[in-house]
Amino acid sequence: MDPLGAPSQFVDVDSLPGWTDAYEAKQLDSHHNPVEKAQVDVRSPFPYRKDINAKIILWKGDVALLNCTAIVNTSNESLTDKNPVSESIFMHAGPDLRDELQKLKGCRTGEAKLTKGFNLAARFIIHTVGPKYKSRYRTAAESSLYSCYRNVLQLAKEQAMCSVGFCVINSLKRCYPLEDATHIALRTVRRFLEIHGETLEKVVFAVSELEEATYQKLLPLYFPRSLEEEIQSLPYLPADIGNAEGEPVVPERQIRITEKPGVPDDASDEEGLEADLSFIGSHAFARMEGDVDKQRRLILQGQLSEAALQKQHQRNYNRWLCQARAEDLSDIASLKALYQTGVDNCGRTVMVVVGRNIPVTLIDMEKALLYFIHVMDHIAVKEYVLVYFHTLTNDYNQLDSNFLKKLYDVVDAKYKRNLKALYFVHPTFRSKVSAWFFTTFTVSGLKDKIHYVESLQQLFTAIPPEQIDLPPFVLEYDARENGPYYSSYPPSPDL
Repeated sequence: MDPLGAPSQFVDVDSLPGWTDAYEAKQLDSHHNPVEKAQVDVRSPFPYRKDINAKIILWKGDVALLNCTAIVNTSNESLTDKNPVSESIFMHAGPDLRDELQKLKGCRTGEAKLTKGFNLAARFIIHTVGPKYKSRYRTAAESSLYSCYRNVLQLAKEQAMCSVGFCVINSLKRCYPLEDATHIALRTVRRFLEIHGETLEKVVFAVSELEEATYQKLLPLYFPRSLEEEIQSLPYLPADIGNAEGEPVVPERQIRITEKPGVPDDASDEEGLEADLSFIGSHAFARMEGDVDKQRRLILQGQLSEAALQKQHQRNYNRWLCQARAEDLSDIASLKALYQTGVDNCGRTVMVVVGRNIPVTLIDMEKALLYFIHVMDHIAVKEYVLVYFHTLTNDYNQLDSNFLKKLYDVVDAKYKRNLKALYFVHPTFRSKVSAWFFTTFTVSGLKDKIHYVESLQQLFTAIPPEQIDLPPFVLEYDARENGPYYSSYPPSPDL
């Protein structure tokens, strides 16, 4: 209560319901059973994290009224913009704010600058400048908007702030599509909390009635509130989910300049070029593209630079990744032939491949390749190991060397760089010979990473038994061939 006895207009962030509160109440009312961890074989790049969700608040209201450590003001480069958010902040903060802003001498697009909160309940105001949006400069706009959110969070971290209240930085007058901007806002905050979560206790998204529906729709993609919601949201993630920090990374949108700018490209390159132009516009400058046929000839002749080869490979991989995210791969997922389990003794993610669960002659192997990329893309950004169970496989399950070569050629360099070991469990003499030929003459970079494992007891010296979900038939086979070893460890019932 204020001195006059009237209720305070400011809202304490600790009194606001969290992102998970309404969901948990709904689950309790419906007696809904969440998906068990053992049942999940495909994980989102933004997995369910209860600790992160506890920091998130979606609130319909005026950001200027939040009682938190800092609130965010969206403005122009001279910090004089008159939009509803700024006007409310100026009105509640008082005239001292304008005087202090003059000392800052403006703020560049994407930057963040700090002032006191003056008469606000918030102690600080973080001012940032969102980009003006034009479709032909979409990549630049995305990068600038990412920088706004990232720099605000970084400033909050440096100043040891406990809570931050975000307005919607992309103001209407700057024409940024609300849904596109919301994707960037949410994933940037999510990635920051994954890395620096201990530095912030609360992040509030203060939205208007017009913006609330979009945030309600997209929040589950980046902050799923259960394993079930994580699985349901996975197909709706956009093709570009940024890098490990949420920064946009779309090589297809990069403009490449030829020796003769402005010369129309040959129609035969329609597939690659038109995909690029759909993002960057149709004006003459946007059509500057390398001679693709010439590049292909140079590749064959070994004359194209290593950097150009890497860029071309990255573009190809991103096309595969986009297709993987758009395709219905539920039939491949149901085979349970590839799944994530725990970590090894070095703390590296363990991925399991079950050979017997791959009916090579019955499934679409291109879809299998897409599924592998879909699952592994966010795993391979850090060090990981593969465990391949060759147990009880036959000709019906043998992966063709051409397929394996294509897989190795298609995947991004991070897959090869961050793969630290491949454990080949229960190999046969024939499979050892095949693997030797394949790794010697086809993909030599893999040879030193393969470890042949004759028994599970041997595997457990590298990966603790509680950190790996074993198919029951693998357990039974190993017990029959090598004797019992860890009778208290129960097999996973769903594999």
